Amino acid sequence: MSDLRIVPVGDVDEVALEDWRHVHNVIVPPAAMSLDDVRARSGRFRLEVAYLGDALVGCSTVRPPAGDGDVAVATVIARVLPGFRRRGLGAEIYGRGLALARELGADRIETVVLAANEDGLSFALKHGFVEVERYVLDGESDLWVDLRLAGARS
Repeated sequence: MSDLRIVPVGDVDEVALEDWRHVHNVIVPPAAMSLDDVRARSGRFRLEVAYLGDALVGCSTVRPPAGDGDVAVATVIARVLPGFRRRGLGAEIYGRGLALARELGADRIETVVLAANEDGLSFALKHGFVEVERYVLDGESDLWVDLRLAGARS
């Protein structure tokens, strides 16, 4: 375990909102968000930021379970800034998000990764996810990859 500190993002915590936005926008530039976008997202999803000492290292998103027939599906996304990768920090951030998703009642865990993010895809596959679908959003050109955690209830 590292000295990683993970902090929930509240819709009135301007520093945490801005830090989450910064990490998201560095790692997912095609889906860059404004502070207002993040504030709105924090009302629907569980957002957290991660620090190593005073250094911002990453963030996460847990989209609470939604019904897919009789299966409660949650999305867990862990992001780590490039300079802090391959130190086990992503695994800690992801582990916390996974635990939260399960606590919220998820039967199945999914994630989504920008296809150009080779580190993110590699991380997901290493942590037991399997690719489900590749797609381009209407009116856009970036390729996205949906993945599902293998071995979970389908």
